[in-house]
Amino acid sequence: IHSAQRLIAFTSRSRAPPFSRPAIISTAAAAKSAVLSLEGLLIEADEGVTVTGYDLKTGIRSFIPSDVTEPGAFVINAKIFGEIIRKLPDDVVNIAVSDNYTVEIKCGMSEFTIMGMNAGDYPDLPTVDYQNTIELLEKDLKALISETNFAVSDNEARPIHTGALFELENGTVTVVAVDGYRLALRREKVTLAEIDNASFVVPGSALSEVEKITSDTEDIAKITVGTKHIMFNIGKNQLISRKLEGEFLNYKTAVPATAKYSIDADRRELISAIDRVSLIISDKFKSPVRCRFTDGLLRVTTATTLGRAQDECAVKGDGEGLEIGFNNRYILDALK
Repeated sequence: IHSAQRLIAFTSRSRAPPFSRPAIISTAAAAKSAVLSLEGLLIEADEGVTVTGYDLKTGIRSFIPSDVTEPGAFVINAKIFGEIIRKLPDDVVNIAVSDNYTVEIKCGMSEFTIMGMNAGDYPDLPTVDYQNTIELLEKDLKALISETNFAVSDNEARPIHTGALFELENGTVTVVAVDGYRLALRREKVTLAEIDNASFVVPGSALSEVEKITSDTEDIAKITVGTKHIMFNIGKNQLISRKLEGEFLNYKTAVPATAKYSIDADRRELISAIDRVSLIISDKFKSPVRCRFTDGLLRVTTATTLGRAQDECAVKGDGEGLEIGFNNRYILDALK
């Protein structure tokens, strides 16, 4: 290729859409770094192809079944490669690399020639010193993350709250996220735990990547807990992240154990009602959504300088006229 010796060549056994995992892994690469290779993906071809993205905080490694005719390794710009793979037609992908790291990508009638980099400049992912392993269903791990990670704080003044707390007790894992305004909590049973009790905090950014590589299946997902790092093994994907250190909020004392009122509502109807009254709320025109709970009825209202909106939702229970104001985005995030 280009009158240079061919060093690496492989053909993905998957057609383009499954092979598009590099587009997901590319999010783990550094957006901008003094080390140019960190802006790329490490691609290693041997018995199959392993693609790695790493930004010195979070690393994702994924195995892709491929027919390798000439083994080797190279680094390629993550953004460009991810976009190319994402938009390739539904066909087999062929990749070959010459000794001057010119990368040729072919798929159907599409051809690309771009420059790669030496794999020797790519940093190694951290080693997770094995301590304990937790196993749970992949769909349960996805639910744990998706239904709590929206409440992770983005305030770097409290770094510990920029992650979610994982707490294992008696065969149940609890995930908690807080941002100073709200708290999200979800519990799931584990299928296997080598320890009875454990707690650790995983950065919210890493959990967002874990969520992308999980699916609603009953396959087993493994979490390996190390001294300083945490590793998620999901199918043919592996994610390694550092743990956050510090004192997390004691959520058990923050959540009231008892409540005077208990109201049941249809989630979709409640979302629709709040969505409608939120139409006159914006960053410029802010106002709480006021919820008034009566016997069998919830009345939601809001008022800004744009005007006033009111809607109703049937409920089960009697709030005896209790009225509470909520940030519309916060309550919609929770309900969704």
